[in-house]
Amino acid sequence: MATWLVTGGAGFIGGNFVREAVARGVKVVNLDLLTYAGNLNTLASLQGDSNHVFVQGDIGDRDLVSRLLAEHQPEAVVNFAAESHVDRSIDGPGAFIQTNVVGTLGLLEAARDYWKALPDGRREGFRFLHVSTDEVYGTLGETGKFSETTPYAPNSPYSASKAASDHLVRAFHHTYGLPTLTTNCSNNYGPYHFPEKLIPLVIAKALAGEALPVYGDGKQVRDWLFVSDHCEAIRTVLANGRVGETYNVGGNAERQNIEVVRAICALLDQRRPRADGQPRESQITHVADRPGHDRRYAIDASKLKDELGWEPKHTFEQGIAFTVDWYLDNQDWVRGVLDGSYRLERIGTAA
Repeated sequence: MATWLVTGGAGFIGGNFVREAVARGVKVVNLDLLTYAGNLNTLASLQGDSNHVFVQGDIGDRDLVSRLLAEHQPEAVVNFAAESHVDRSIDGPGAFIQTNVVGTLGLLEAARDYWKALPDGRREGFRFLHVSTDEVYGTLGETGKFSETTPYAPNSPYSASKAASDHLVRAFHHTYGLPTLTTNCSNNYGPYHFPEKLIPLVIAKALAGEALPVYGDGKQVRDWLFVSDHCEAIRTVLANGRVGETYNVGGNAERQNIEVVRAICALLDQRRPRADGQPRESQITHVADRPGHDRRYAIDASKLKDELGWEPKHTFEQGIAFTVDWYLDNQDWVRGVLDGSYRLERIGTAA
């Protein structure tokens, strides 16, 4: 049985990844600090499963990470742990530097020392996979896409901190030989997404009859990636990616933000019509744009397809319909986040 140390595994993408990995027979040691976006309710289906070991802790805690590596002897470290909300990074960039840069450095140092001490047969098979974002590349005009060779040009404290962490991962491969892999993904969506992000926020506010805030003219373009497709891409890179390489992961689904909001409104009008019969598009309200808001992101994921055979399985229409249905069917999870009660579930465990 494979064993992986997964960091940030109580968050949105990490939580989906952990659940899918355990379902596929992988033993996961799940290290998460449980900041505001960490939610143990996302992992409720794994309660009592011996193949899921949850540990509350910081990736920057060298002693803790080293102990977990020594005790569980994983074949891979998959790093999802990050502060990831752009608006929060604008209001308080310090936390992003601490987690995304300093924390990643501590994790890399612990992983390097563990890897160097492995016996020859296991050392060759070890991998450190770092999950990053397309936001490190900055913004695009009306044409073009980000490739793995696009120069970094981060425009927010969040993307700058992720760019720094990417550079550290690259440096640890080239300086120490640590067998690293990096993935840079486009905007994810799907089940268990924290309701501060666009899609779950719009669903929650639409159901509550509240205004649906859209930044500026709403014509900012993002490439939307269904989270389960992203998880499969990470597993593919982990299994077969070339050591030291970066792979872009995209959903082939460019949409303007306003188009995404209107699609959600239409789906909710079909599934949960307003009592007054009015369309939910009437709730859309344009608000002042975010400072430094990138206009367009688009991913060229051809390297991942050509080298490793991965491409997304879900169209945006399929993924957004599934996502809306999931939120409608899991209102207890949503309410637990919105009222803060999910934070009362927090525990610390010693692995």
